[in-house]
Amino acid sequence: MRHSHGLRAAGAGFPAIGTSMGGGFFAGAISHTANGVATHLLIVAPAGTGGSGTGYTLTSNINWKSTATATASTNSTFDGASNSANMNDANHPAAQFCESLSIGGYSDWYLPALYELDIAYQNLKPTTAINDTSYGINPYSVPTRGSNRTDGAPARTSIAAFQSGGAEAFAAGTSTTAHWSSTQDSSDNTNAWRIRFASGYQQAFTKTAFICVRAFRKIAV
Repeated sequence: MRHSHGLRAAGAGFPAIGTSMGGGFFAGAISHTANGVATHLLIVAPAGTGGSGTGYTLTSNINWKSTATATASTNSTFDGASNSANMNDANHPAAQFCESLSIGGYSDWYLPALYELDIAYQNLKPTTAINDTSYGINPYSVPTRGSNRTDGAPARTSIAAFQSGGAEAFAAGTSTTAHWSSTQDSSDNTNAWRIRFASGYQQAFTKTAFICVRAFRKIAV
């Protein structure tokens, strides 16, 4: 069952990145209107129960789809919940993993969209590796990012639990620790987008590949 909980703490601003909330941890804000004004807070699931693949407690890498074919209504770069709802079946294992979760009393987890994962990388980068400077522009982030990353920005998160080796860190390392987004590649619908959390590298890749998955949910503001 999907449900939305409004959160509007007057005068208090957003929680600190990494704050425990909503069944997981606050990963950043997103603007569905792409104007820098937050519409939702993004919550990343606990690594131990809401992540799967190389580097996680649940070690199984998961494919986006069982066949490299098109999936209707999965092209959003910012609304993972919408994408994920349209691929919640046995032919789409990555989304089905997320959609089947019940964590902290919440069952509205989903496979995040490309720019949702990008926000998490920007705020919770686990490593000290140099960033891939070909990526980073994100019209849906809060604040909006109109330029690509530099070698050193963002730096590794200061939150110990989200640094590599920490209990909540995004898996990072080899190509198998890239994370699936729910965003289909609009130019070649046999592929979907993934992000490597070692460098922020983004790539459209064959949907049948087995890599990491980390569930998100969102809270309307």
